[in-house]
Amino acid sequence: MSFDLIVKGGVLPDGTSADIGISGETIAAIEPSISAEAGRVVDASGCLVSPPFVDPHFHMDATLSYGIPRINASGTLLEGIALWGELKPLLTHEAVKERALAYCDWAVSMGLLAIRTHVDVCDDRLLAVEALLEVKKEIAPYIDLQLVAFPQDGLYRSPTARENTIRALDLGVDVVGGIPHFERTMADGTRSVTELCEIAARRGLMVDMHCDETDDPLSRHIEQLAYETQRLGLAGRVAGSHLTSMHSMDNYYVSKLLPLIAEAGVSAIPNPLINIMLQGRHDTYPKRRGMTRVKEMLALGIRVGFGQDCVLDPWYSLGTADMLDVAFMGLHVAQMSSPSDMARCFDMVTNVNAAIMGLDHLGLAVGKRASFIVLDAGDPVEALRLRAERLCVVARGKVVAERPRRDTRLSLPGRPGQVNRRHNRPN
Repeated sequence: MSFDLIVKGGVLPDGTSADIGISGETIAAIEPSISAEAGRVVDASGCLVSPPFVDPHFHMDATLSYGIPRINASGTLLEGIALWGELKPLLTHEAVKERALAYCDWAVSMGLLAIRTHVDVCDDRLLAVEALLEVKKEIAPYIDLQLVAFPQDGLYRSPTARENTIRALDLGVDVVGGIPHFERTMADGTRSVTELCEIAARRGLMVDMHCDETDDPLSRHIEQLAYETQRLGLAGRVAGSHLTSMHSMDNYYVSKLLPLIAEAGVSAIPNPLINIMLQGRHDTYPKRRGMTRVKEMLALGIRVGFGQDCVLDPWYSLGTADMLDVAFMGLHVAQMSSPSDMARCFDMVTNVNAAIMGLDHLGLAVGKRASFIVLDAGDPVEALRLRAERLCVVARGKVVAERPRRDTRLSLPGRPGQVNRRHNRPN
């Protein structure tokens, strides 16, 4: 038997060493040693071979727009939303598409091969929706892109948001989004959750709502989202993103809320980089850091994945499309410091995020799509510690990005001539 590509000597996330044989776009073999011929062989000796990174929460219509037309001076979520409102009239189809494609180039270089992006539908032109639908087609050979119809200014608060949400879904947008805490009243927020979930149920679509992204402990729309998920039979198809109000809720209420979320089968997507930057801005000290209760959710079996959310846009002035940065920050803020917890954080930005997005074709197993990465690390925890270099990125059976291993040269008396920060790097 021959293969189109063989990746030799890699270390899988479970610690076993294996060769991976690829035929076409599919993983055809994972064995301790493959001696067959191949069109190309990649040497991954002693390096971690991982499923691709997956980002279940992003805003691609705004990415790489930092500084247009101005910078978010206060650093708050609300000024970011206001600034986005100033930017929207300046958007062009070409600019949105160009910035999105540039970001996707970054993503490929970082082994990020699946992204769910929320797209604002409160612009009556639906300019960003149409641009990103084109991007989705162009990048399909290497990135799975899901689009969420996102009424950024509120389903009811914005006069045409409801109509535009339907229009976007009719154009082929994949997921129903919402932002109930941004409606004018709590009652309107609750009502928007119900209507949006009903739309998704009728169309057989997934739901991903910005939910309770606030420091207000009385913002409890996740409760309604869990209720509607169970009422409409949407288990496994619904995610609540952010959920930051939960860090301010009293423990008694949370002790009721979390079992409801678990029972309904709702996933949670905190965004650690952005949440700890935007939340708590009205606090003095002690200052809340704005991430939801990750460890408590995990303990109840709730599916939790980390999202990137923003890169160089009105809300966040940093970012490089690196999901290891996201997981690294997440494990710190969630205080997930044990070896098993840290390994779980790595799994959250790979396998768990893929499951949240319903991407069953991804993963390191025979018969799955041949999309994976080779990292300059020996295991998932080391990959997080180093935010390891992506030595090779394979998408649909093709090498789409690669770089050589690089050690730093030293000029120190009596010390080695080079240094590498891996703890036990193979020769």
